[in-house]
This record gives sequence, C-alpha cells and structure tokens, in this order.
Amino acid sequence: MAKAEQIKALIRCHAEGDDARFYAVAMQVAAQAARTGHGNFAGELRDLVDKAKAESKAAATHARRPIALAEPRGELAGLLTVTYPKTRIADMALSEALHDRLDRVIREQRQRERLRSHGFAPLRKLLLIGPPGTGKTMTASALSGEMGLPLFTIQLDGLITKFMGETAAKLRLVFEAIANTRGVYLFDEFDALGSERGSGSDVGEIRRVLNSFLQFLEQDDSESLVIGATNHVGLLDRALFRRFDGVFEYDLPSPDIAAEVMQARLGLLDTSGIDWAEAAKASEGLSHADLTRACEQAAKDALLNDTTVLETGGLVTALGERRAMRP
Repeated sequence: MAKAEQIKALIRCHAEGDDARFYAVAMQVAAQAARTGHGNFAGELRDLVDKAKAESKAAATHARRPIALAEPRGELAGLLTVTYPKTRIADMALSEALHDRLDRVIREQRQRERLRSHGFAPLRKLLLIGPPGTGKTMTASALSGEMGLPLFTIQLDGLITKFMGETAAKLRLVFEAIANTRGVYLFDEFDALGSERGSGSDVGEIRRVLNSFLQFLEQDDSESLVIGATNHVGLLDRALFRRFDGVFEYDLPSPDIAAEVMQARLGLLDTSGIDWAEAAKASEGLSHADLTRACEQAAKDALLNDTTVLETGGLVTALGERRAMRP
C-alpha cells in the first residue's frame, strides 16, 4: 500500500497543481499495491488515473479554445485585431534571466486562483522595453500561445484622434473589452500613448489621454494580461512604471544567443560548412529580427544556386548587408 512519503507527495502535487507528477505518484502506488497482492485495488487505481487523465485532457483542450470578441461591432472593430498564436516561450532565443521571468508570469497565471485565494494578484501588467527586433512583440504572442488565450493588438492609429475627448472614450472601450474578454492585450509602440507629460511637443489632449490611460490601468483588475511594448523607453512618463507589475528589458543578442537564433532559422539546411563562432562575431549589433532576415537571405541565395549547403562566407555576407540596411 501507499507509503507515507507517497501520500505526502500526492498532497504536495495536488496543492501545486502538478497533475503530471500527481498521476505518476498514483501509478507508483498502484504498482506497489499489485506487488503486495492487492490486485483489485491496483486495477481500480489505474482505472481512476486513466479516467482522470482523459477528463483532464478533454478539459484542457476545451480551455485552450479561447472565446474571442465575435466580430467586434462599431468603433471597437477598428481598435482591436485578434490572432491565436501558437508560439511558445521555448521557441524564443532570450537570455536565461528573461526566460525565467517570463516563465514566472506563466506559472502565476496558471495558478492565479490559488494566489488570489491567499490575497495575492498574479503578474499581469507587463512593460516590455528595448531596441526594435529583440522579441517584445513575439513575447506577447508566446504568452498568448502558452496560455491558450487570444492576442488582441490595439490599433493605435484607430485609437488616437485629433478630436478632444474622443481618444479617451475609445480607450475606455478597450479597457471594457479587457474586463469582459480574457486575453493578452498588446499596446505596441506604447510611447505613442505614454509619452512624458510636459515634454516640448506635448499638447493638452495627449496629457488627458495619458491621464486617462493611467487611471484605466490602475483601476483594471480583470483576468486579462495587459502588455505595453516600446522601443523608446526614454519617452515614457515616469508615472507609468509603477502602474505595471513588472518591467522586462530586452537587449541585442549576445554571441551565444545570436548563434542560437541563426541555427534555429537554418535548421532545415546543411550548416556543416558554417563556422558559427565567425558568424556570431559578424552578427554583433544586429537584433533577433535582423539575424532572422539575414539567415533567410543566405538560405535563399544557396537554394537559388542549387545547393542546400550553406557556407560561412554566404552567411557573413548576408549579415553585413543587413547591417548596412540599418538606420
């Protein structure tokens, strides 16, 4: 029969929501029961585990089928676009520290009810800052994909208008959607909304929009994730930072991460002819997006020359051309 350590392990797994480990320990109990002559109990326990796994899988499949804003009507239709990404955090080449912080967001979201029952709120308002092409927008897609939630991208060109009060009214519609439909909501190019009050180019309407955004964000206690992403952190109003649960900083890839990005993008071709150390050195100063596009160019050049074997020279040339295109 079950040992004391197995019973304690079962309780810990249940408390932590670790279903896979819970079922594994339960099967260990069943195996031990069978060895000690309790065949009927062992069989019943195995059947219960199999049934629970099947029900859990069916429930998870249903939960991953997000309910989107069904054809948003009126003004809302021009304010949000909806996608259903399949990206995962593991697909991204980021620093270990950033991976760990994003994994923490996902863990807290998956156990949000447990946290709330003890008076704590999960991380859900995130500010992503860093140079263009370093993975900020892809992070929103990955969080969406990890949790099986729709990704709503706010269309700033539809949100910001020249008419006094109209932008704040549209912003209210967006936050009503955030409250009514759980999802990941991305404010990309966030500095267009959050630029510092009192700046030289500031006008009264922009100050009112920022004040409205700060108020809506502070009052929001929904189940959705709200993500702001910007390439221009220096333009943001200081008051914004304390409204977010966490600020995630993205940098240009290190040589090791650059090599990882390039290897992943060229994985379907023969890269035995590439000196990755030389390629990584040639990639210095390029973003993740730059690396991806340079790899695509090098791969297409090879295919157009009737070969699937890539050479260091071809990749280094593509990286150099990509660097020359940067502003």
